[in-house]
Amino acid sequence: MNHNPLGLNAISKNNGSEKTLFTKPSKIKQIQKIMNIQDPKRPSSPSEKPAGCNVEQKLENLRQGLDAIDQKIVALLAERQTEVERVVALKKTYNIPVYHPAREENLISHRRNQGIEAGLDPDYIEEIYRRILRQSRVEQSAQMAQKGIRAGAAVLLIGGQGSMGQYFHRWFAEAGYQVRILDRQDWPNVDRLCQGIELAMISVPIEITAAVAKRIGPHLPGSCVLTDITSIKKAPLNAMLEAHKGPVIGLHPLFGPTTSTMDKQIVIVTPGRDLSGCQWLVDQFSVWGSIILQVDAGEHDKIMSIVQTVRHFATFAFGQFLCKKQIDLSRTLEFSSPIYRLELGMVGRLFAQDPSLYSEIIFASAERCTLLREYLDSLSNNLDMVEKGDKEMFLAEFKKISDWFGPFSEQAMRESTYLIDKLIERF
Repeated sequence: MNHNPLGLNAISKNNGSEKTLFTKPSKIKQIQKIMNIQDPKRPSSPSEKPAGCNVEQKLENLRQGLDAIDQKIVALLAERQTEVERVVALKKTYNIPVYHPAREENLISHRRNQGIEAGLDPDYIEEIYRRILRQSRVEQSAQMAQKGIRAGAAVLLIGGQGSMGQYFHRWFAEAGYQVRILDRQDWPNVDRLCQGIELAMISVPIEITAAVAKRIGPHLPGSCVLTDITSIKKAPLNAMLEAHKGPVIGLHPLFGPTTSTMDKQIVIVTPGRDLSGCQWLVDQFSVWGSIILQVDAGEHDKIMSIVQTVRHFATFAFGQFLCKKQIDLSRTLEFSSPIYRLELGMVGRLFAQDPSLYSEIIFASAERCTLLREYLDSLSNNLDMVEKGDKEMFLAEFKKISDWFGPFSEQAMRESTYLIDKLIERF
């Protein structure tokens, strides 16, 4: 009986020696056929390809479907932009502000609900629409920048060759105003420059703002609006009220000269005299897209001491410490969490700007210096805690501060998480 019908290799014994029996080529093909083995020397025919070979074609078909949907989305965005331009035309006609908070939040709420009904993540939908609305506002602001509430009126920028003076020069000029500059060398021509002006804006360092107001006041027309844009308001406002008997208003734009758009940028207004006579100027900032916040000058200075003075000084001190220690910043970023990158970015941003702007803010008043002294005393107390290794004191202080922050901590967690997620997407 043949126990090797396929002719497989076999070994037989012959007088104690081994003999190898090799398989014939014809038998190998027979084996391959029975076991469905492909001969590596012979290419497979199309009919012999595995079923998965059509996956790429199926993917391509699906991708073409997605491309078609994307084309429709872009077309709808273009159609939406056309409607936005019609809205801009109407707002220009009736001097309506670009930013409408209630309208935007209602729209976001409706789109979130629509997303839920469609089985989509509402946060995903909100993020998309906030970007769409942001672009819409930027487009509107760019077009509204050319809308002058009093187009053709003469505006005098005192200190107009400075960074903020140049910034506002561009905005007023593009809105159709006649812009004049009065800088140090121009005082001999002050009467000619002030003739017929409807706005005089002081854009000089804080420490000389009061003196400049006193000097310019006697040359201004009675109906001219006098304003300043310094980061403290009480002392400059009083100086302007004393120097000029016409409309007076204090302004504090919470942005710098590198800002490309005024969309949702806050401008603080501190009333001085004849607010109705100053209203056209406030309306102009609203048309440009700014958010107007009207407050008392004293309250402004108190809050800005924290918002600007302590914050900027703390950032300066951290940067100074890193510099003295000669820390390898790029190396730290390799080990960093997103929150460290975000914080270091804020420090680097400070030192990328004009130091005189920050020196004016930090050393603007004796009250601010007193507040900084209190801040440094607080740090000194914490140093005692660290040197003693008092963890219990740290935990107690942490708990007390956490309770004081209250619900804001949760809001801060949400907002900072959003920023961190965006940072991760970028880097």
